[in-house]
Amino acid sequence: MCGHGKDGSRRRKPGVTIVPGCGDDVAGSSQAVVTVVFADRIDAGRQLAGMLGYLRGQPVVVLGLPRGGVPVAAQVATALNAPLDVIIVRKLGVPFQPELAMGAIGEDGVLVTTPEVIGATRITPSSLATVQAREQAEVEDRAARYRAGRPRLDLSGKVAVIVDDGIATGATASAACEIARAHGAARVVLAAPVAPEGWEHRIGARADEYVCVETPPHFLAIGQFYADFTQTTDAEVTGLLYGSAAPEVSGEARLPRQARGSDRSGPVPADFSGDGAAVEPIAGTTRLAGYLTVPTGAHGIVIFAHGSGSSRESPRNRRVARILTEAGLGTLLFDLLTPAEELHRANVFDIALLASRLTEVTAWLRSQLPAGDANVGYFGASTGAAAALWAAAEPGATIAAVVSRGGRPDLAGPRLAAVTAPTLLIVGGLDTAVLDLNRRAAAYLRGDHDLAIVPGATHLFEESGALEQVSRLAAEWFQRYLG
Repeated sequence: MCGHGKDGSRRRKPGVTIVPGCGDDVAGSSQAVVTVVFADRIDAGRQLAGMLGYLRGQPVVVLGLPRGGVPVAAQVATALNAPLDVIIVRKLGVPFQPELAMGAIGEDGVLVTTPEVIGATRITPSSLATVQAREQAEVEDRAARYRAGRPRLDLSGKVAVIVDDGIATGATASAACEIARAHGAARVVLAAPVAPEGWEHRIGARADEYVCVETPPHFLAIGQFYADFTQTTDAEVTGLLYGSAAPEVSGEARLPRQARGSDRSGPVPADFSGDGAAVEPIAGTTRLAGYLTVPTGAHGIVIFAHGSGSSRESPRNRRVARILTEAGLGTLLFDLLTPAEELHRANVFDIALLASRLTEVTAWLRSQLPAGDANVGYFGASTGAAAALWAAAEPGATIAAVVSRGGRPDLAGPRLAAVTAPTLLIVGGLDTAVLDLNRRAAAYLRGDHDLAIVPGATHLFEESGALEQVSRLAAEWFQRYLG
């Protein structure tokens, strides 16, 4: 257990069983590690709540980190007889190195910054303001989605108990602690069912107290400690905030829970909204995580292939997906790699591996009903575009159309000549190096293709209106060839 103070005292060893000489080596050891497993987030929440009983009777507000932290937080709030809310934060990434945080922003415009990062990277006030405005819009969008107009709970003078379903790097949790304190919390307690050893030292003084059920060695990803780590949906979050257990809301459905452990994730529901239903596409023997949205009467489904270091949570691809859904197209956003696979950096740039995953997930999607009758298109970003073109070139792929956003089609190499699917290459006018690569790659495409240039846009299309222009171009292309 991570202790009730900053020093991390009162720790009990995690329940890990060592099985000598069984399975693959772990971190160079010849022993296999069988980790403690929570049945699901409800089970994890109950175990965590049992360690937070000392807070009962204090002025507590329990704050879940959306989405996965909310079901855990709901159990804690019930046990403490405390109100439940979400805490919505967004990292402010350095523009040319988005994974490096220069601060974070929360609701009501509360801003915390990291001056040493801003100084070292020479970020100008205008650049900071641009990133801040973009992420603030995302915070407000999520707040409106989860609260439906209900104001956030006041933290002034309260004990803010911030809960997630697990701590990996601690970046989001750290930002949440700072935002809670900026909102007036008198004390900040950070709690999670599982975290790597030494996790509290990563957070430092941002929290006053740390509580954790297990801190096992050989920590690779949060999901490895759950028997059921199915993605939490927006419907579950809003349902828990309003005191009901994951209701079905108008226009949204989710896959039956009993189907998730089978070879298929169940039939494709026919009317999704928002971020879609959580699904687990199958690629060979690997189970991945994704969001599937299929509007009623959709003529086709667009599968997204994300760029290096990105995932189904990519805010840019999710914005594009929403516009495609509004245009009557289905969308599937999924992680091409598992969390453990992403730890090996070479996998992120292994185009052949990513393309094979895309091909296998396409087969999985077509095996579901009614998706089997739908036309399928690919939307690829950055290195994901190379994977999309590679997969589209496979014999018998029958992909109806491909769209590349700021893509690297050149990485598909000789496969380009085998692509017969109508292909649209979209590049920012100021992204000169990638624009040149796309012009050269386009010469090898045999099928119908076009190169669209968004004036004044850079590689990530962060300029005002640029991503919306990308989305419109993509929607028109897919409607033309998937309809």
